[in-house]
Order: sequence, then structure tokens, then C-alpha cells
Amino acid sequence: MKWEQIIGQAALKNILQDSVKNGRVAHAQLFLGEEGYGVLPLALAMAQEILTKEHPTAVHKIENLNHLDLHFSFPVFSEKNNSLSKRYFDQWREMILENPYSSFDDWTGFLESENKQLFISADEADDISERFVLKSFEGGSKILIMWRADKMNDRAANKILKFIEEPPKNTYIILCAPNANDILPTILSRCQLIDVPRISDEDLLEYFKDQESARELIYQAQGDFNLAKSLAENTAASEFETLFIQWVRNAFQAKKKPEVLREIVKWARQIAEWNREKQMKFLGYCIEIFRLAMLQNYGNDHLVYKKLSQGNFNWQSFSKFIHGANIVAITEEISEAAYHISRNANSKIVLTDMGIKLTRYIHKSPN
Repeated sequence: MKWEQIIGQAALKNILQDSVKNGRVAHAQLFLGEEGYGVLPLALAMAQEILTKEHPTAVHKIENLNHLDLHFSFPVFSEKNNSLSKRYFDQWREMILENPYSSFDDWTGFLESENKQLFISADEADDISERFVLKSFEGGSKILIMWRADKMNDRAANKILKFIEEPPKNTYIILCAPNANDILPTILSRCQLIDVPRISDEDLLEYFKDQESARELIYQAQGDFNLAKSLAENTAASEFETLFIQWVRNAFQAKKKPEVLREIVKWARQIAEWNREKQMKFLGYCIEIFRLAMLQNYGNDHLVYKKLSQGNFNWQSFSKFIHGANIVAITEEISEAAYHISRNANSKIVLTDMGIKLTRYIHKSPN
């Protein structure tokens, strides 16, 4: 992937290019940031910079992810005791060539595996070691890019740790993960950490400048290209809006009709069927909508870039119930739910508890 194909991230691109040019590339690096920030595109561009520096004519193979010295590893599900990612490489390659910013959520949908656990196994780690024992096909460097390294199970992580500690000659290892929470501390200590920030609003706006309501979707995307793309295509936005409105309406009715709590339980079960990444995005969406409602309530209409209207939802009336006396409790509750889900808590229980608590917060008096 060419550097100029990456959206924004000018400062980081310069740093990475200079490290290759000056021969200061660490043998093991961990790129940390959401997929939509450009973590994989940056890793691909760096790999291309390293390999084309050695063999300038190999650029076409690298861009098409067909270079024999560029290896990939990514989460898959186990089937008939086979958990090696290479059996799905053609599908993963197709997805990444179409959109190198693709998310883990996109990948599970691509495989139609929403109800299966995708992970990087110990067998995958052994396969990586076997691949790198062999000499380089082009006589230069060999590179491993592990996408979503946070999905390694414990046995795989310990094997990859040994691989990082004793890498074959002329080997570069690039791990990609949204954050360091699920990465083995000893792996963290042996990698150069590259923090990939959110894409600036200006850079996203430049990319989507011809899109109707571009500024609205940029604000809502919060620097995530995937989310901006999804909002532009009006997919996740519509689904999230439907479920947010359903939650709020049930919360309002529950005060006089306790039986409505059963609907909140059903609501939580529906969201619990999603994978963890999608649940987290929805909770972030909820926090943002409550924030916009408070801005609306306090007369800052010029800052409200999104107003819900699906199903004749009365945005003006709803916003009057969100104020300084309850916004902190609401956002803290959603943030706590997101934290527990990120730590693999039972999302059905977490979301049910959060959903019911809104019935108390939303009726709180502003005085």
C-alpha cells in the first residue's frame, strides 16, 4: 500500500518513512489504534517501504498482497481441529484489498461467523515459526503482519513471545491491535509501540467532501474511517438509531408500566447477539446522542449535528429530559457497561442492567 493512499496521519507517516530510510526499524513493533484509524494501512505501507527498498520491482506483488516474503496472520474460527488462518487467506485478502481499513466486525460478517469465536491459536503460532525458518524467497527481509494480535489465546501469545525474542535473521514483526489491554505484558515490553491516533476531522472531511451531510457524519465518526464510511452508507446509523429510540421509549414508559421492563430485557438480548466490537460502537453512539440531546436542551442548537427523527421520534421533547442533573449518571453507566463488555463480561446481563437503570435516570428532575 502506498503512503499517499492512507487517509491523514501525515506526522506518523513521516516518522515511519524516516525510520526505514535511516535503517532504524525495530524488529518487533506493535501498532495500537482502531482499525478505522488506519492501523493496517500503515503497517502495509511500512512493509512495502522495507521490501521495495531491497527489491524495487516487487511493488506490484506487495500491493496485491502476493509477495512471498510478506506473511499475514489473523483471527479465524477452528473447524475440524484446523485453526490456521491461511485456509481463509484468499477471503481475508479480498476484504483487505477492497477496504484496508476493514474492522474485525467486517471480518466476522465476511465469514458469516457472527456466532463463532475467532481467535489466533497456538497452532497458528507454530505455523508462523515454521514459515520463518525457511530462507527468504527474494534473498532479503521477511515480514509478518499479525492483524488483531489481541485475539491471540494464551498459548499462542507465549509462542509468539518466543518468536519475538529469538527472531530469524532479517525478520520484521508488525503486530496490530486496537489497544494493549489484551496483549501479554512481556510482548509489550519487547515491541516498539506505535500509537496510531484518530484521523483528524479535517482529513476525513477532505475524503468525504462530496458526500451529502459530510460534516455531520465526520463529527459522529470521531476519527474512525470505517464508522464514517458506514454512516455515509447509512447502515449502522439506521440500526443504532432504531435501537436507541426503542430503549428510550421503553425507559419512559416503564415508570407507569413496569411490564415494559420485559421489552428492555428483549432489547438487551438482541444487542448481546452482536460481537463485542459492534456492541462497543453502539454504546459509544448512545453516549454521543445523549450529549447532543443535552446541548439541544441548553439552546446550543448550532452544535447539534444529529437529531433523531426515525418513527416520528420527538427530538425536541426528548432533549428536555437530558440535563446536568442526569447526564453524568447516564454517561457513566454506559461507559461502565462498555468497560465490562470489553473485559468479556456477560453482555446480556450488563446491557439489561444498564437498560433498566436508564428508567430511573431519565425521569430525574433537573432541579
